[in-house]
Amino acid sequence: MAEAIRMPLLSDTMKEGVIAEWHKKVGDTVKSDDIIAEVETDKATMEVMPYVDGTLLYIGVEKGKGVPVNGIMAIIGKPGEDYQSILTAEGGGSAVVASDTAPAASASQPAESAPAAEVVADAPDSSDERIKASPLAKKLAEEKGVNIAAVKGSGDNGRIIKRDIDSFTPAVAAAAPQPAPSKPVAAPVVAVYTGEEGHTDTPVSQMRRIIAQRLAESKFSAPHFYLRMTITMDNAMEARKAINLVSPEKVSFNDLIIKACAMALRKHPAVNSSWMGDFIRQNHHIHIGTAVAVDEGLIVPVVKFADQKTLSQIAVEAGTLIDKARTKKIQPQEFTGNTFTISNLGMMDIDEFTAIINPPDSCILAVGKIAATPVVENGQVVVRNLLKLTLSCDHRVVDGAVGSRFLQTLKTYLENPVTMLV
Repeated sequence: MAEAIRMPLLSDTMKEGVIAEWHKKVGDTVKSDDIIAEVETDKATMEVMPYVDGTLLYIGVEKGKGVPVNGIMAIIGKPGEDYQSILTAEGGGSAVVASDTAPAASASQPAESAPAAEVVADAPDSSDERIKASPLAKKLAEEKGVNIAAVKGSGDNGRIIKRDIDSFTPAVAAAAPQPAPSKPVAAPVVAVYTGEEGHTDTPVSQMRRIIAQRLAESKFSAPHFYLRMTITMDNAMEARKAINLVSPEKVSFNDLIIKACAMALRKHPAVNSSWMGDFIRQNHHIHIGTAVAVDEGLIVPVVKFADQKTLSQIAVEAGTLIDKARTKKIQPQEFTGNTFTISNLGMMDIDEFTAIINPPDSCILAVGKIAATPVVENGQVVVRNLLKLTLSCDHRVVDGAVGSRFLQTLKTYLENPVTMLV
């Protein structure tokens, strides 16, 4: 019996997946562990396997189009098996079949009751008797700027179908001979421009669309306020040098900040909380997310139970997760479940900034660069390495005093890293 392959839920915020690539086509034999498609979610590009053996009978949407979670991506069954009942149960099967060969209706079946998906893809269009072309072919011709009247159809009775448009190459028209002018013709005036206006439109990726949606909701629903603090990092810089002499993995400043935040959250659990509408959820575990920039937007790999891990363990895990995020190999369980987030732009030479809270967190820490700065101590001007931090807080969950005490504890850990070891 034919089985529908549905769009899986690949992240906690996913509403639909966009087909990044089909690895199989209609008519191919597939095995349960074959990768039939790559799906772009709001977080990453994931591979999808059917988990059934058979022949690929139907593809719901073409590359670049979206399928809602639990919607039909494809149908797999025995060669020639009727799958229309599956589409009918789904609501008529309005998706486009990625095939130009539509099964003919049986003699006992009226033409108007032919499978709905095939009708959408390449059914004859009786509205235009002069040009026999399927609606899909006409749509593609319009999108590509192809004069459909110049296309030779390969379908039934010369009907133009999708593959005719895909393979069409316009012929170069021969220039018609022009009569010689009876009198000299003035040369046209051609305006020469040293530059020209223009623009490039880039489709919004699924990841960036969801980021925009979630952060807009966060910014305009959560009452943000901001707390800023300057940290003297001289001791942290010396401690990091000493740690890296013995650590099996190089520890970065971001690793130090992850560890310090995790330990400070343990002392200030109200900051490790989430607004749930009717109640506030105080998390007993501490999962630290770190925002990572990728081409499609931002993704937040999560170091789970960060307060229970050593600096070298955090360095290994954070480094692995960041690499996975940038190569699109990160898995859903590795970028969900955060209870606090860090956004670090210090490596990009940013002095300080404010960040939008990453739901479901109630706070996010924005980290700038460490800069050698003259300061006055005991009446003397000395140079210290300063780091500026900005804590964005959701006022529904975290009050100013609560956020301030958290930053004071964080400052103690970063200015005296040895306190994180005792």
